[in-house]
Amino acid sequence: MIRAGIIGGAGYTAGELIRLLVNHPQVEIAFVHSTSNAGNLLTEVHGGLEGDTTMRFCAEYDLKEADVVFLCSAHGQSRLWLAEQTLPEGLRLIDLAQDFRDESEGFVYGLPEMNRERIRQARRVANPGCFATAIQLALLPLAAAGLLKEEIHVTAVTGSTGAGVKPSATTHFSWRASNLSVYKAFTHQHLKEITRNLRLLEPAFGREINFVPMRGDFTRGILASVYTSCPLDEEAARKLYADYYATAAFTHATERDVDLKQVVNTNKALVHVAKYGSKLHIVSVIDNLLKGASGQAVQNMNLMFGLDEGEGLHLKASAF
Repeated sequence: MIRAGIIGGAGYTAGELIRLLVNHPQVEIAFVHSTSNAGNLLTEVHGGLEGDTTMRFCAEYDLKEADVVFLCSAHGQSRLWLAEQTLPEGLRLIDLAQDFRDESEGFVYGLPEMNRERIRQARRVANPGCFATAIQLALLPLAAAGLLKEEIHVTAVTGSTGAGVKPSATTHFSWRASNLSVYKAFTHQHLKEITRNLRLLEPAFGREINFVPMRGDFTRGILASVYTSCPLDEEAARKLYADYYATAAFTHATERDVDLKQVVNTNKALVHVAKYGSKLHIVSVIDNLLKGASGQAVQNMNLMFGLDEGEGLHLKASAF
C-alpha cells in the first residue's frame, strides 16, 4: 500500500483528494495536516466524507510515515514548506499549488498528456493549474505539430470552487447565483505556464495568447472556448486530435459537441474541434477540482508508483 500524507487538508482540493484516496485500492492515508483544524474530524470540515473515514486532522506529522506527500496549501506556501524540511530518502512530492510549475527545485510539470514518461520517473511533480489544464489540452496537438502560427483567443468560464474555500465578495452565493463576470482579463497567472509549455513543444511560437477568464454561476467545471488560424481542414484537424489523444487515459477527442455535465465529478477531459473558414475552434471541458486539480494529482501519483494510470479514478459523471 502507498502511504499518503496531505499538507493543508481543509480546502476544496484537499477534500476532493481525500475522497479519492480513501477509495483508492492501493492507498492508505497516513496523515492529513491542518493547523487550524488540528484534532477535528475530517468529516467536520469535509461533510461529504461522512461514513468514509474517522480520521482527524493533525498539527504534527512524521514524513517517514509517508511514501508520497500532497501539498494542498495556498500558493506560495509549498516553497516555504519545502525550504523548512529535511525530506526522507525516496519520499515523493506532488504540489497542487503554483510554486513549482516552472519546474524549479527538481519538479516535473504534471500534465500526463504532455509529460507522461517524465512523470513516471519523477520524485517531485508540480500539478498544473485548472485553467491551464483545460486550455493546454485544447492546444497541445497543434503545438506538437508546429501549427501555432497566429494569435490564440481563449474565453473560459469556471465554477465558484475555483476560487477556493475561503469566502470573498465574488464567491458567496447571493452574488454568484444568476450572475456572470470577467476577471483578470489578459493577465491571469496561468498564462505563464501555458505559454512556457506551448513553446517547449513549438519553440518558434511567439504570438499572443489572449485569455479572458469568466466566473460562472455554478460550482464545478471549466469550459474553455479556444480559436486560432489553422491551415488544416476540419477532417485533418479532427484526425490530428484523435491521434494525439489516442493513448491518453482520460482525455478524449470527440466529434460531438461537449458540455460540462459530461465531465463534472470525473477526471475526464473532452475536446471538440470544428473549422470555420480559416479559424479552428476547440472546446475543452474538465472538472476544475478533479482533472484540474486533485484527480490529476492522483493520476500523477499512479504514474509515479507504476500503477495503472486510472486506478481509483473511474468516476461517473453527474449527467443529471
